[in-house]
Amino acid sequence: MDRYKAIVAYDGTDYAGFQIQAGVGTIQGVLEQALRGLGWEGAHLLAAGRTDSGVHALGQVVAFDLDWPHLPEALAPALNARLPGNVRCRAVTQAANEFHPRYSARRRTYRYRLIESRQADPLGERFAWRVWPALEHGLLGRVSAAIVGRKDFAAFGTPPHRGGTTVRHVMRAEWRPIDEALEFTIQADAFLYRMVRMLVGSLVRVGQERVSEAEFLDLLGRPGARHGGPAAPAKGLCLMRIDYEAPNESEAEAPPSGALGETL
Repeated sequence: MDRYKAIVAYDGTDYAGFQIQAGVGTIQGVLEQALRGLGWEGAHLLAAGRTDSGVHALGQVVAFDLDWPHLPEALAPALNARLPGNVRCRAVTQAANEFHPRYSARRRTYRYRLIESRQADPLGERFAWRVWPALEHGLLGRVSAAIVGRKDFAAFGTPPHRGGTTVRHVMRAEWRPIDEALEFTIQADAFLYRMVRMLVGSLVRVGQERVSEAEFLDLLGRPGARHGGPAAPAKGLCLMRIDYEAPNESEAEAPPSGALGETL
């Protein structure tokens, strides 16, 4: 029996999150059902992260042990034939027996998408948060730069385990205009529960000048004194990729989304 690593993409709109739950549809649930159709007999697959209800992914990583008599590249089409259309297995490779999608990961990258518009966008708003008034881009970029580094993010989330540390190392936090949207990309060694959405919700308030730059920086400088947010809606968030190797040897990298504009 071999261990396999799969890169999975999904539209999370109609799912109650990644983690399997009784009585509701989840990403883990449909993946495990598809695997059982291939003879998988495991209890549960392993995953890099458990995205919330409504959150999307282009580069979620899962692992499972399977007796598969064919080449690894035949696994993705076999799984996709058994998956619903809003969940796709992008690639499958054989992995080391000790590989764990979560504990082997070095970096995780998320993207949050905004639409600045007074008018509703019925199609775009499935994968983005529409905000108005428009944001002050220069202020938004300057404040976001303060997120980078090893800091205590207690004001923006909770650890996955009671008593766990709230310190995280953020390597990248930047806004870019993409077509008619505004995208926030953040990369870190790990994230607290709801950390990205809490950061985005706080940054939008700063960009709309409803919260001052000094107040936001105080949340970073005095963790636990008070909380940021409110959290941005789940629909704008997408898990883009998980990195396991050196920075120039990334895995689970999402395909490019087009030419990038100027960094804000």
